[in-house]
Amino acid sequence: MNITISLAPLISLIAGILILVMPKLLNYIVAIYLIAIGLIGIFNLSL
Repeated sequence: MNITISLAPLISLIAGILILVMPKLLNYIVAIYLIAIGLIGIFNLSL
């Protein structure tokens, strides 16, 4: 049984949970998320 998880949905899930827990971190979480998604797109990472 193999379970494969894409990196982008995992990052967005973690970001969403952090925003719910600590709304003051919204700007940082969005910035980190956008940078991560950009890097994934540039380097074609699919983990």
